[in-house]
Amino acid sequence: MYKIYKITSNPVVDFAATELKKYLRMMMPRCGEISIEYNPSATDGFRLGLMQDFGLDVSEAPSVELDDILHIDTDENGGIIAGDNYRSVLLAVYRYLTINGCRWLFAGVDGEYIPVKDIEPVKFHKMADCRYRGQCNEGAEYQPNMMEAIDFTPKIGLNIFMIEFDNPKVYYDWYYDHLNNEVNREPEPVSHEQVLQWKRQCEAELSMRGLQCHDMGHGWTAESFGIDSSAGWVQGSEEVNPPEAAQYMALYKGKRRIYNGVPLNTNFCMSNPEACAKVVDTVCNYAEKATNVDYLHVWLADGSHNHCECDECRKMIPSDWYVVLMNEIDAELTKRELATRIVFCCYVDTTWAAKVERLNNPDRFSLLVGPIFRSYTESVDANKDISSIEVPEYVLNETPFTLDVNEYVAHAQNWAKTQHIPFFIYEYHLWHMQYRDVAMLDSAKVLYNDIIGYHKHGCSGIIEDCSQRSFFPNGFRFALYGSTLFDTSLSFEEQLDDYFRHAYGEDYKEVIAFFEKLSKLIDFRFANKRKKGLFNEPQYESAFLKVPELVDSFAPFVEAHKNMPKRVQTVSYRILRRYLEYCKGMSRVFALKCVGKDDEAAKEFAQFTVSFGKYELEMERWYDHCLATGAYGTMIGKIDLQAAND
Repeated sequence: MYKIYKITSNPVVDFAATELKKYLRMMMPRCGEISIEYNPSATDGFRLGLMQDFGLDVSEAPSVELDDILHIDTDENGGIIAGDNYRSVLLAVYRYLTINGCRWLFAGVDGEYIPVKDIEPVKFHKMADCRYRGQCNEGAEYQPNMMEAIDFTPKIGLNIFMIEFDNPKVYYDWYYDHLNNEVNREPEPVSHEQVLQWKRQCEAELSMRGLQCHDMGHGWTAESFGIDSSAGWVQGSEEVNPPEAAQYMALYKGKRRIYNGVPLNTNFCMSNPEACAKVVDTVCNYAEKATNVDYLHVWLADGSHNHCECDECRKMIPSDWYVVLMNEIDAELTKRELATRIVFCCYVDTTWAAKVERLNNPDRFSLLVGPIFRSYTESVDANKDISSIEVPEYVLNETPFTLDVNEYVAHAQNWAKTQHIPFFIYEYHLWHMQYRDVAMLDSAKVLYNDIIGYHKHGCSGIIEDCSQRSFFPNGFRFALYGSTLFDTSLSFEEQLDDYFRHAYGEDYKEVIAFFEKLSKLIDFRFANKRKKGLFNEPQYESAFLKVPELVDSFAPFVEAHKNMPKRVQTVSYRILRRYLEYCKGMSRVFALKCVGKDDEAAKEFAQFTVSFGKYELEMERWYDHCLATGAYGTMIGKIDLQAAND
């Protein structure tokens, strides 16, 4: 009988032990009961604990709290499964199971590939190449899916889950109001209180797994002044409410107002000491209560080129005022004896490094780089001399943002060099961009090469701003993301082969061949334009029109494999069956758009949104209909779903 001994007493190790037991019993369903005991002196069975408990060297980790070392030394009967921190013990359990043949191909029980086999000896030791490896909530989210997403996170080697906003109701509203699918599903409104309770449930799940909890982001520039920003990016009145808060808003084009009617996008007058004090107090009060938060993100507004233009604010660029704010937050946190780590953001106008101001206490801070305007048709160049890039001088509310991702790296390095802080990236590969590459493989290669390039240039890791349902047509990009962040030496081809083999069974190469053919017909660069008016490219039409023929020729293969021995493979083919319809629908839209038939393309897209939306309930664990259809706003513009349904 197998035994599991906990060498150290900790809730995360408790959870790791129960996970090990569960999957061992699934792998060996006739092995009998597996006991779990706390026994620091155990010398047999599986022993779970900190590497330090076993006298193992952890000196390779600059920080045993932040860096994950996994150490596994087992035989057929058990052995040591350890990490340099409690979270790493759980990660080591999943790594042990992965080496023994388990795979987590997408979130939820249906995404599990668990072989039936006897366990084999494992010797493994590695520190993760990237310190920060995570995801942030985005898109239309619902609570059961959030539970599955959090459970999935450490199984693919990630160590961070970020929940944006004090109350992320806007994201829940997109799902429960069934945005972009109202004609097929009746709205199910949820309250602020309900969503706040759900956020606390998410936080408890993170804590149970020892995952780094990253919190907040945007919102401070409104909520600090009593301005409600929970509606997200919905446009309302430009009048400031409450009116007495108007004096603190950024002076933009001669007025202190709500920028374009969106509080979340509105900056404040950063040179105003009273305004600054309100933000500092709000941040520190939040930190005092949110003791579960490992990293508190203090970002400015989500708008761009709308910083304060008053005479005092003009004396420094926004990034300098941002550093002033960070120093004041640090001073107040120190006064309150709070060790909260703060993340500030190299984003839109603060992409440019501060010129004169410097952080007084760099140890408290990390820099998050958000290359929101970058092109996703080119990757970070791992071999480029970033120091040779000349970034333009910042001019208040005027300097255009770059599409070149390498230039964002140059800005990040300028920040890191002058402020003596680490930087990591807030990326968007699994946001709209995943849907703008219908054939999937090209965007997967961009994601893979970005991880390699960022790491080569000194980046400490990535948090993906992504839907927690990024598994359409499959979860390859998500799995690739987790495994490559942990080990940048893994090849793209090996990971592609491994994922598809487990997801689609012995005939998996036929599926890879289909996506390779699809990539040749649907050039991912077409849909990834960042500006309207650039889609009239008739050279693409003939290829787009060939997509239905390719899909129809592949459909019998998918139909023949719709019932597989492994549940995860059955689900993978069922998702793929719907994806074939998706490919045909989008190819018709692209074919019209590329020859300038904009109105017809919009009508076709609206009809497709309604017709494919009928599958949302069937597909919602893996496919985000709201985000998928919203991804084409730049290309299509607003659509009339009701008219399309009539």
